[in-house]
Amino acid sequence: MSTPVFLLFGATGDLARRMLWPSLFHLYCDGLLPAGLRLIGSSRSALENAAFRETLRSNIGKYSNQPELDVAALARFLETIEYVAVDVGEAAEFQRLADLINSYPAPELLCYVSTSPSLYKTVARNLHAVGLARSNTRLMLEKPIGHDLASSQDILNAVGALFAEDQVFRVDHYLGKETVQNLLALRFGNSLFEPIWNAQCIDHVQITIAETVGVEGRWSYYDDAGALRDMVQNHILQTLALVAMEPPASLDAAAVRNEKVKVMQSLRPLTAHSVQQHVVAAQYVAGISGESRVPGYLQEEGAVSGSRTETYVAIQAHIDNWRWKGVPFFLRTGKRLETRYSEIMVQFREVPHNIFEGAQGALSPNRLVIRLQPQETITLELMSKRPGLNQVQLQPVALNLSLTEAFQRDRRRIAYERLLLDALHGNGTLFVRRDELEAAWAWIDGIHAAWQQVGMTPKTYPSGTPGPVAADRMMEQAGTRWHG
Repeated sequence: MSTPVFLLFGATGDLARRMLWPSLFHLYCDGLLPAGLRLIGSSRSALENAAFRETLRSNIGKYSNQPELDVAALARFLETIEYVAVDVGEAAEFQRLADLINSYPAPELLCYVSTSPSLYKTVARNLHAVGLARSNTRLMLEKPIGHDLASSQDILNAVGALFAEDQVFRVDHYLGKETVQNLLALRFGNSLFEPIWNAQCIDHVQITIAETVGVEGRWSYYDDAGALRDMVQNHILQTLALVAMEPPASLDAAAVRNEKVKVMQSLRPLTAHSVQQHVVAAQYVAGISGESRVPGYLQEEGAVSGSRTETYVAIQAHIDNWRWKGVPFFLRTGKRLETRYSEIMVQFREVPHNIFEGAQGALSPNRLVIRLQPQETITLELMSKRPGLNQVQLQPVALNLSLTEAFQRDRRRIAYERLLLDALHGNGTLFVRRDELEAAWAWIDGIHAAWQQVGMTPKTYPSGTPGPVAADRMMEQAGTRWHG
């Protein structure tokens, strides 16, 4: 009988404290972790087991979303955890991990690397050096993997030389969100939508991830990435792939990811000419966010004057295949915006002939809005006759499905719970395959190359506003406007 082992590098980091350890605890409480699972936390901090467990007790109490913390279960959970201090840059220190893991009967290792991506190659090499890169070892890697296609492939090649593709689980936490996963059920589990999910019936699609926060003390990191690399390359393109993919043959990981990569590879490249018409880059300046005055991007702590890094980007994208020919996909994301929300809006085409000429109220096309956060809702806007005895008066009516209310007895899970559980069981469906990642980077690199050719200078927008006016103009030229 093999012993499942979970090893977390970066065990005292922010992601581990807020998401990973609470997620593992919730899975433990629900009896979903593999029987006999041993948990090992590792970081550079010199801590004894007791001190580390006490830190976890406090953090899990703070970040758990259980209605009432199960104190007894938490005590039992903490007893399954060992701590080993390791500097991942020092190969010799990995032997302590190997000694502990090899002390378990027939260990089967899942290693989560929650460190700087610059250390991924080093971790993989050092695991191999102490004999932990076995055929039954899996590796979870947090995004971002690389800064562009070349740097991504450098990491992918180094890790791929030691671990097979089906051993590597590349994490994009958006794929763990219930509403994102529900796209598959919505599209392929309902005969209502799939027959009309195409260019004949859909006018355009909008995907928005809007944040109210600024760079949160990470100016140096963010300035090297920008909104395009930080959000579009992963979260937005992964969501786009689920919206636009063809029906997979099954829910098998390979079948789903085969269809997603086809979408990535069908994205129309943006050139120096088209990037000026179909992409808006902007940077926030000082303004009012909430009720507080906040600094502009170039006034943030650690900022370097003259930076042209975008904190907002809006893109008119096209997928060149039969299903989506001529349908624009409008993608946008930004920091220091007016409202925090993420959503997918599908705008259907107008009815081919309006028989209600002269009726009060405009005849609006139907619209499907899938809100990912902060509330998880699905809204279908239909035209209806307003009650009354006078002439026909039309009005849009929303059919609302609140996932929170519909499943109010079910605890809303942290996205990482699903991802950790799937990785523990070897299910790669909700993880990013290498060819997906490469196709996404290739498209993003094309935009950056076009920006360099035209000498892109970001426009500005005041903090606490919906974004730059130029993004609204781009939509007007396309004959529509932003939703939300």
